[in-house]
Amino acid sequence: MLQSETAQKTVHNTILPLTLTGAIAKIRGKTIVGPINLTIGPQGFTIVMGPNGSGKTTLLRLMHGLQRISGGTVTCGLPDAQARVRQSYVFQTPIMMRRIVVDSIAYPLRLRGVDKKTARTKATDWAERVGLGHALDRPAPVLSGGEKQKLSLARALISGPDILFLDEPCANLDGRATREIETILRQAQAEGTRLVMATHDMGQARRLASDVVFMYGGCVHETGPATAFFSGPTTPQAAAFISGDIVE
Repeated sequence: MLQSETAQKTVHNTILPLTLTGAIAKIRGKTIVGPINLTIGPQGFTIVMGPNGSGKTTLLRLMHGLQRISGGTVTCGLPDAQARVRQSYVFQTPIMMRRIVVDSIAYPLRLRGVDKKTARTKATDWAERVGLGHALDRPAPVLSGGEKQKLSLARALISGPDILFLDEPCANLDGRATREIETILRQAQAEGTRLVMATHDMGQARRLASDVVFMYGGCVHETGPATAFFSGPTTPQAAAFISGDIVE
């Protein structure tokens, strides 16, 4: 198996830690999320959980820079221009370009000025890693749902990001595809990529999380190590959510 560039990263020259201080997101004058005070350290697999409408996706978008900040700050260890190319984002519904698989995966490298031959070689390696080696020349839009998400992950990871944000990447997948995606994510974490993922799947959260951020009412309601969160949540809302009860 090809060793990812992420394995070469150290704690130096990275965008992490990523720190939100009093961060607020507003849409049409209404506060959707915040104020948020949260730090994402250099290692781990953070799972963001909470009921529908609690602000999980907006929090991820704030951290990644897709959502304009309306108040407070989001800071990291590198200037903004450098930070933007050291992170990636995977959406719940995969976005497919009208390209064949190998060129879709290679696209981030081409944007960074890597020559076509080198980018395609690395893309082929990544396609093999995620189980798409058989589909290099297939148009990306005709892939199955699970294959599209694998392509999205390969495209997000090929540049060796310091941090990868994922918005419920397995929400529409069956058990087998979910297991395969989780294997890819564990490997990425082992090779040095910091992962922050929103999910509604309690089993998945228990399998993957090193720490949990529980969102409620647009705010970080509770956060801490995964073992402590699942064994003894400190708020009634988090306890109800873990138990599968309706959280209002």
